Amino acid sequence: MSTSTDVTRRALLAGAGIAGIAGTVAAWPRLTGADIPGRGEDALNILIMGNSTDAAGRQQIADGFMEEHPDIPVRIQAIQAADWADFFAKVLTMVAAGTEPDIVYTATEGAQLFAERLALPLDEYVLRDAEQMRDYFEDVHPSLIEAFLYKGSLYQLPLDFNAANMYLNLDVIERNGLEMPGEDWSRDDFTELLRGMQGDATPYFWTNRLFGGIVPWLYVNDTSFLVEERAPGGEELWSTFYPGETSRSGGYLWQRSNALDPRVHESFEYVRSLIEEGLAVRPEEGGGNALVGLFASGRIGSTPAGGYWVQGLAEGGMRPDQFDVQFFPRWRTQRHQFGAAGYAVMRTTKKADQAWEWIKFSSSKAAMELAFPTPATTPTRRSMVNDNFYTGTGPEHWSRFYETLDRFPTSGPIPAPPQQAAVETALIRNVSTALSGGPDGVARALENLDEDLRAVFEEEIA
Repeated sequence: MSTSTDVTRRALLAGAGIAGIAGTVAAWPRLTGADIPGRGEDALNILIMGNSTDAAGRQQIADGFMEEHPDIPVRIQAIQAADWADFFAKVLTMVAAGTEPDIVYTATEGAQLFAERLALPLDEYVLRDAEQMRDYFEDVHPSLIEAFLYKGSLYQLPLDFNAANMYLNLDVIERNGLEMPGEDWSRDDFTELLRGMQGDATPYFWTNRLFGGIVPWLYVNDTSFLVEERAPGGEELWSTFYPGETSRSGGYLWQRSNALDPRVHESFEYVRSLIEEGLAVRPEEGGGNALVGLFASGRIGSTPAGGYWVQGLAEGGMRPDQFDVQFFPRWRTQRHQFGAAGYAVMRTTKKADQAWEWIKFSSSKAAMELAFPTPATTPTRRSMVNDNFYTGTGPEHWSRFYETLDRFPTSGPIPAPPQQAAVETALIRNVSTALSGGPDGVARALENLDEDLRAVFEEEIA
C-alpha cells in the first residue's frame, strides 16, 4: 500500500502533463486551508468546479441534506478552472498543501486519477445499503456505472453524463435544400451532407480535446488511440443491481498506446481530408465555448456535442425547431463516446461515513432534480430525461441523448487513464500537427503520438 507521501508525490507527477493545457504549476492560484470555508469547523467540505454562483446553486441540496442530517454540517466550495484538467491540477495542489476537501465532484476525465491515488472505493457502502440504493441503480444505465469502476471497485455514482452526438443546424439544412439524416446514416452520408452546406455555413466545427475531438471518429471506426481493456471484478455489484448484465467488468483499463493502429491513421486521414476539402475547420483549441454563439447564429452546420448544449443554445436565442440532434454517423461501428461525473470521497477524509451519506442523498431523484433543473447536462436517471425536462428548449429528438446508451450498448467512456493529463496533452499536440498539412504528416504525427504515449506509461511504471 502507498504511504500518504507516495500518494502525494505520484499525484503531482501525474499533474505535470497539465502544463500544456493549464499553464505551469507556478501559474496556479495558491490554495491553503483558509480557502476552504468551514475548515476547522467540523464541516463536510465538498469541492466542485465553478464559481460562487455554482456553489450557491448547490446550497439548496446542502440545505435539504442538513435538514435530513442535522448532525452533519456541509460546506460547498467552488474552484474556478479553465477545464477539468485545470480543476484536477488545483485539487492536486490542495492535496500537496494538506488542505484537501472531503468530497470532490469529478468527471470521467479524472475518475481513474482519483481512483488510483485519491479516492475511497464505495463498494462496502453501496452493498451495505443495497435496498436503499436499488431505486438509483434501477434508474441508471449500467454503462455509466461501469465507467466508474476501476480495477474491480466502484469509486463514484454517476449523476450526469453526455454522449458525443451530432448537432445539426436545421436553418443551414433548410437554406441548402438538404434533409435531416436518419439514425442509421453513415460516414459517407455525413460527408455528402457537409458538401451540401459548403459555401454557406462552416459545415463541420469541432474542438481539439478528449471529448468531441478525434476520439468519436476513432470509436465509430472500431479503434482508439489507447489499447482498451477490461479489468476483472465487480461481480457482487453486478449480480446485486444488474443481474442480467453478465458481460460487465471491473472497469476500463488504458495502459498502452494504440496510436500506430492502421484504423487510427484511417480516422485521422478522414478528418484531415474534410479539412483539406473545406468541409471542416482545423479543430479549435480549448473548450469550444465560442461554438454556441456561432451555431445559434447559423454560421455552423454541424458539431459534436452532448445534451449539455441544449440550455446554452436556448440562452443563445436558438429555438428548438432550429436545431436537432442525431446519433454519431456509422463507420465500422456506431459506438459512441460518453463522459459522466459524480462525487468522489477523498481517502484522506476523517468523515467517510458522513461523506457516503452525502453521496447517497445526492443520488436520490429529489436531490438530482434540484441539481439539474435545466438541460445544461443529461441526468443519469433515465426517469428525469423526459418531455418536461426539455419543454421549450430541447430539439425534437431529445430522447437520443439517453437512447445512445440503449441503441449502442458498446458505447464507452472517454479514454482517460490515471495519467489523463499527460495523455490528453500528447493527443492535443499531435492532432494539431497531423491535421495541419498533407497526408504524409498524419503518419509522422502518429509516430510522435506513439512515442509520447509510451513515454507517459513507461515513466509511470518506472
